[in-house]
Amino acid sequence: MKALNSFGFPVLRFNFRGTGLSEGEHAHGNGEVEDVRVALDWLESEFPLPLIFAGFSFGAAVGLRATYNDERVRALIALGLPAVPVPSDSGEARVYDFEFLRACLTPKLFVSGSRDQFAPPGKLEALVGTFAEPKKLVRIEAGDHFFEGRLREMRETVEAWVREVVVGGL
Repeated sequence: MKALNSFGFPVLRFNFRGTGLSEGEHAHGNGEVEDVRVALDWLESEFPLPLIFAGFSFGAAVGLRATYNDERVRALIALGLPAVPVPSDSGEARVYDFEFLRACLTPKLFVSGSRDQFAPPGKLEALVGTFAEPKKLVRIEAGDHFFEGRLREMRETVEAWVREVVVGGL
């Protein structure tokens, strides 16, 4: 959020349905895809600027599904993208399918900690290796899933990529 805002882009940060104080119930990723699309529609109506999607963990997985083929979106940023099944509150593991990114030509940045338990070494690299170019994967050394103690490095990575790929192209 801060990285994108530092370029003057308006940022909309929200909780998915049923999270925190938000209304509604968790919809296992399906309703949340629609939430992202509604958020993009609102951003586009309020701010006539290029749209960039950035999401973290579940939000990255859901947001990528919602935005990968949206012509309004100039770039995709996924932080802490889960590459292995993730335990959920219901007791069932969430398994994500990113097959759609094999044909996605939108510039993509993937940032994960080198100690991310949901993106173990080798797993995320293999997954991202199947995605279409352009793409970039950056591992933050000693970072965990939440980038604890490494938020500065994560932000600098995002800022550098946005400066090169998005701002440089405007």
